[in-house]
Amino acid sequence: MPDDNVLEFRLPDLGEGLTDAELQSWAVAVGDTVELNQTIAEVETAKAVVALPSPFAGVVVELLAEPGDTVEVGAPLIRVRSDQAQPAASGENGRTSVLVGYGPEGEPVSRRRRRAPGPPAEPDSLSARAAATPAARKLAKELGIDLWYLAGSGPEGAVTVEDVRSAVPVTQPRKSAAHTGDGEAQGADSRSGGRQHGGLIRPPDREERTPISGVRKRTAAAMVASARTIPQASTFVTVDCTASMELLDHLRTTKAFTGLTLTPLTLVAKAVLVAITDFPAINAAWDEANQHIITKHYVNLGIAVATDRGLLVPNLKDADSASLRDLAKELGWIAETARSGNATPVDLRGGTFTITNVGVFGVDVGVPLVNPGEAAILCLGSIAKRPWVFRDELAIRWVTTLGLSFDHRMVDGELGARFLATVASLLEDPLTLLSRS
Repeated sequence: MPDDNVLEFRLPDLGEGLTDAELQSWAVAVGDTVELNQTIAEVETAKAVVALPSPFAGVVVELLAEPGDTVEVGAPLIRVRSDQAQPAASGENGRTSVLVGYGPEGEPVSRRRRRAPGPPAEPDSLSARAAATPAARKLAKELGIDLWYLAGSGPEGAVTVEDVRSAVPVTQPRKSAAHTGDGEAQGADSRSGGRQHGGLIRPPDREERTPISGVRKRTAAAMVASARTIPQASTFVTVDCTASMELLDHLRTTKAFTGLTLTPLTLVAKAVLVAITDFPAINAAWDEANQHIITKHYVNLGIAVATDRGLLVPNLKDADSASLRDLAKELGWIAETARSGNATPVDLRGGTFTITNVGVFGVDVGVPLVNPGEAAILCLGSIAKRPWVFRDELAIRWVTTLGLSFDHRMVDGELGARFLATVASLLEDPLTLLSRS
């Protein structure tokens, strides 16, 4: 007979309609007493690690998943014996926002980033791709494929079994000595601990296998989807940004920027945002299911950040309304949040345009892949002193190369070139940039 006092906590939607999460670790064990809002587990989804708070107090009866398991939204995670009433779910289908705790009556309390007043965000093209047939979901789970990044070919854009199979890379394992019938070679391997060839003994640990999970798994899925579904083109421009570097040196000495980290990326971000106002079609998404182009009249500016866990792309919501000082503050904040592992799914989802900075690694130029759900991505190369013709004379100037990759379904060559040229001209004459802030 079921125990009415045993309550079941199911994995909530941790933000923006995510479909599953990977259990990283448990903070409790069977038999432990837990309090309301006590952290019971950490899960990772959409590149963010999120601590799950307990929605009720009591004694842990059963843990229903193991670390490393992928748990679907709505699936049971833990059972707790408690005298409390089970909290009601929030939103449709029991989904909630990013959970940070529960109120005294058991209601979910959520957190969302500030958003300036304006029209609501349109759903991007990936929203339709989250739908999948039951058979496709089962196969994707077995193969470790994230359905979110697959373009569906079924009714209303639903992902089918064939769509999942087409996303699996074809690999051919090398034949071992046992398969080739080379029993002598196999014996030599087992006796020596390494393979003999030409009188040499090779150690058995020359290769290392690392399971793909977490950030690396989701980044790989996104990039495969980008390369497979987005027809991409790129264009480049080399820029004399000496005036921008001089302006930055001056602004760092002013009271308004005291205590802030003001970098060339800040000016590049501002130039991109101003250029988007001139060319709004570059800030768009492709809706495959409905065959629409969604032009977004707000900019959630994504910044690629290298972290210990892999590449993350948090985005600054409504960045188009931010001043240069706001950008300096917010860009530093989102980078630190990503590196510290505190970025939430909301921080990492909903981007409309991305900037990646390979210059910090001393690289002159890069050809990035467009993030699914966006139309373009800008790459900033290293900024260095180089010989340059300035006012008909050879001089040493601060020079960089900008690269733009774009989805050719939405952005043609002319639009991409004009947008990039505008960003370059704003960096060459940053006073014009400030006048448009």
